[in-house]
Amino acid sequence: MENNQQNIRYREAVKRVKKLKGFYIHLMVFCFVNIFIIIAKALSLDAGEKFWEWDLLKLPFFWGIGLLAHGLSVFLPSMILGSNWEEKKIKELMEKNK
Repeated sequence: MENNQQNIRYREAVKRVKKLKGFYIHLMVFCFVNIFIIIAKALSLDAGEKFWEWDLLKLPFFWGIGLLAHGLSVFLPSMILGSNWEEKKIKELMEKNK
């Protein structure tokens, strides 16, 4: 029984680490791509052209909304439900079904 619980905890930890890794990779790609685009825009700026225009800002804005949603899906469940919520709920349901 103890070994089974350790396996379950291990699988949950692996799943959590994969979610965190996915979010951090998404964040790094977001930063690198947007920095590259901003630098490219700065280097190709014509005389008298405005730098901070909507065309430059819409990609990081909308992609940032997606990144925020990804971050919330990774971090929010543990903030709201607590770290041991799933385990407590599983035990509760198992006791209820006896």
